[in-house]
Amino acid sequence: MKVAVVCEHNPSMDTEEGKKAYPEGMNECLADVFREAGCEVTLLRADENGVHGLDETVLESAEVLVWWGHWYHHKVSDELAGKIADRVHRGMGMICLHSAHKSKPFLRLTGTSGSLKWREDAEFERLWCVDMAHPVARGLGEFIDIPEEEMYGEPFDIPTPDELVYIGWFRGGEVLRGGCVFRRGRGKMFYFNPGHETYPTYKLPAVRKLLAQACEYVAPKAPVLEKLDCPHIPEFSIK
Repeated sequence: MKVAVVCEHNPSMDTEEGKKAYPEGMNECLADVFREAGCEVTLLRADENGVHGLDETVLESAEVLVWWGHWYHHKVSDELAGKIADRVHRGMGMICLHSAHKSKPFLRLTGTSGSLKWREDAEFERLWCVDMAHPVARGLGEFIDIPEEEMYGEPFDIPTPDELVYIGWFRGGEVLRGGCVFRRGRGKMFYFNPGHETYPTYKLPAVRKLLAQACEYVAPKAPVLEKLDCPHIPEFSIK
């Protein structure tokens, strides 16, 4: 399977906390999740200058696009967001991680603001599985514990998910629809809330297993269409 991983690099990753969480770089940690699952991974960087390397060739060959972004959503062009949304509608799978709920591709595909409550306070999060028969949750039990995470809470301005797999609960009492599947055209998009850049969430074995299974689930089961065509409606007149 061909997977393209877009991971933003921002100044938080260069702090002492960021380097401690991911000394190899969070981008490499994420890419390794899918490499270890046997995927062919293209790793791409996003920063204050936009997304580097996500050209037509890479996008059109990707079966799954993984997107992690935080600081620089506004640096992603509307044109690229439109191309990504079009490819999802044609059948490509997508995984949006953590602050990608405010990314242009996510907003384009959901049609909402993506706004939510948040608090950066290294809080314990328990992800409760509400659909244990779902392929994304296979073998992961009733819940996944994350020792430190940024709090994301309801109200979360997203459409009603087509499939709700996990609800996150935080020590402060907040909850979030934190593991959601959205079906768009022939494609599927999975949103997963954990993954702040200064906490080593993506090193947790359960999270890595979940992401690998999410990739398998959203991957197209048939070839991605080259284009979307509307059937021609012949002209007619009413007499």
